Amino acid sequence: MKRTRFQRVVPFLLMVYLSGCAGLAVQVTSALVPDLTKAFFEECDLTMARESLPAQLKLMEGLLKRAPQNRELLTALCMGFTGYAMLFVEEEDPERASRLYLRARKYGLQALDMEMASLEALQDALKRIGAGRIAPLFWTTLSWNAWIQLNLDNPSALGEIPAAEACLSRVMQINPDYFFGSPYIITGSMLAARPKILGGDAAEARTSFLKAMAVSDGRFFLAPYYYAKYYAVRVQDKALFLNLIQRVEQARPDQLKEVCLINTAVQQKMSVLKEMTDELFF
Repeated sequence: MKRTRFQRVVPFLLMVYLSGCAGLAVQVTSALVPDLTKAFFEECDLTMARESLPAQLKLMEGLLKRAPQNRELLTALCMGFTGYAMLFVEEEDPERASRLYLRARKYGLQALDMEMASLEALQDALKRIGAGRIAPLFWTTLSWNAWIQLNLDNPSALGEIPAAEACLSRVMQINPDYFFGSPYIITGSMLAARPKILGGDAAEARTSFLKAMAVSDGRFFLAPYYYAKYYAVRVQDKALFLNLIQRVEQARPDQLKEVCLINTAVQQKMSVLKEMTDELFF
């Protein structure tokens, strides 16, 4: 069986690390991080990704101990823990997913040289973040908002909404189309999932989801998934719900190869969502 770049590189880095050349391993990993993350998201085999990602994340955490300020490692860890929690953990174990999202956020804030501080201090720090650092900002924002979504019944999570929204606002200012329109997806999910008292707005959520789908021409399945899960259910539009599911079911995950893993995982999630139709609509 032909091995992917992802399968070949991780054992090599582990061998270098265990041989005592941790410094070399850090240097090699930093140079390869863009390729590693690219290869991970291009992987269409869910089982392979689910089984291999934890080992990669632990390896990177080990390397981080030798280079605690390495931005590439910190960003990759934020991205990896966020993706792992969202794709493989959230539905079956929300509490564990919450812990993983907080772990991801911690690494993201470190990559940005930011701390959990007052809202004013956070807003000042965000002003200094430009396009060159949008990757750690985006993944920090995604992990933060995902954690809040899972904990809307937790007063401490509600208290962090303004900070998370400030991060999202900065991402939108820099590049709302980033990662195939994901900032619009976060915005739409937030507006559709939260009650009005917490800033929810179904009409604005719909607008955000439509913008997200336009960015990738519907090829990034995360947009229609959250559009169905949050907006269609909230407004009780069963026809829209089923139409979005059908569109994803009939599409090929690899039509946008850069996110084949996410698309493949979302297809499975859509099947589960479809089975819940009678529970979600009344």
